[in-house]
Amino acid sequence: MSSSSASSSSLSSSMAKSAKWVLKSIGNFTNEILSIFLFSLLDIIDIVLCFLYKMADFFFESQWKPCYCSSHKEAITSCDGNKVLVSQNNVLSLSTKLQLEEVSDTLYTRPSYLSEISKVMPFVIGSTATTAKTTVGSTFTVHSTIVEMLQDKINGGQNPRWSDCDCKPCTRWSSSPKQSLYVRSEGLTDHPREDVLFIHGFISSSAFWTETLFPNFSASAKSSYRFLAVDLLGFGRSPKPADSLYTLKEHVDMIEASVLDAYKVKSFHIVAHSLGCILALALAVKHPGSIKSLTLLAPPYYPVPKGVEPSQYVMRKVAPRRVWPPIALGASIACWYEHISRTVCLLICKNHRFWEYLTKVVTRNRIESFLVEGFFAHTHNAAWHTLHNVICGTGGKIERYLDAVRERVKCHINIFHGSDDDVVPVECSQSVKARVPTARVNIVQNKDHITIVIGRQKAFARELEQIWSNSSA
Repeated sequence: MSSSSASSSSLSSSMAKSAKWVLKSIGNFTNEILSIFLFSLLDIIDIVLCFLYKMADFFFESQWKPCYCSSHKEAITSCDGNKVLVSQNNVLSLSTKLQLEEVSDTLYTRPSYLSEISKVMPFVIGSTATTAKTTVGSTFTVHSTIVEMLQDKINGGQNPRWSDCDCKPCTRWSSSPKQSLYVRSEGLTDHPREDVLFIHGFISSSAFWTETLFPNFSASAKSSYRFLAVDLLGFGRSPKPADSLYTLKEHVDMIEASVLDAYKVKSFHIVAHSLGCILALALAVKHPGSIKSLTLLAPPYYPVPKGVEPSQYVMRKVAPRRVWPPIALGASIACWYEHISRTVCLLICKNHRFWEYLTKVVTRNRIESFLVEGFFAHTHNAAWHTLHNVICGTGGKIERYLDAVRERVKCHINIFHGSDDDVVPVECSQSVKARVPTARVNIVQNKDHITIVIGRQKAFARELEQIWSNSSA
């Protein structure tokens, strides 16, 4: 009798597994079919929008504005350490060296969905970012849009575009003769024992820290440390120049000038979230002797297999062009479709005051207002270039940064990751641990990409204070 029951139980379990496998297969097939249909349609819509925006830009700004849809390339030659020459009819130069290697090829190499599936247009690694050595210097073949943006940079074109919000809070930076990032400083202002630099994530602002952690630090911490939370270039209340390429170097240089130099920071801790973790690693590599501790929340590190182009690999991990889950759909639209994502910014960011009001009414203020405001406080140019040049474009650099941190940065490294994070998978933090064995990984159960801080700010404030205390011991 017991043998019969065991056999029946085993059969039921086997049937349940088979049913689960069938349902999963049906789900995957449905997702694939819907993805083919939707993203093929979006490919067409993006082409149509490209033409419409060309017309609109010409109408509102009396000139054609560059985009990354065309396949035209130009050669840019770096002749020495201080000049960059553009090989057009006239020779242009920049006063400072532009790091062309930091311009991600994902900006202009984004094959249509059908072309990837059918293999009609096979993806050729590195075909659009070739490098050749000449007797003059290093020659890079880059997209013509970058050449046009360099011309705008030389001509001083930084004003917001017609499709960007023109309200006073969003354009206050454009009237300032000196462009520096917005920095919120709290804690001990005179001769602090140490400084703490807070770097927010993608499409966010310094309010992610100032509205959550700053009020919850103990009196002892506030009397010992100076807290510096920065709005990254292109986000929050910081400048959003229309001619910027928002490369990793530009972001890091602005942090150094606006925070480290302006506040005379010598010894400091870093607390960074998501995208900010990439900038934190870059800063740690540049200032290895000044870093007292490194705290990373949900670092977006995707180990790149050998023989694969890093930026393209990371783009497909971040934005897999799938209808489900919803986060993949949103990331795919933001990453793959230049003009559709610009339309989203036109409808939402340009009219952010209306959407902020509507959000408060609909949710009855249940959503933290600073999250909504931070989400809207950017331009399409800033979000688009930061997404590609920092998140995707650094795919081949993060491993070198982690190796340098492991070998040169002698400080405590702590990583926090929510177990329910559907934006950056937990495997990313585990991969960092594999690269830097001394790092401590803390998986916070039942928390996601945002609630890793919000909702547990008191506990996290205490954890940070302990980290800083142990680092200074």
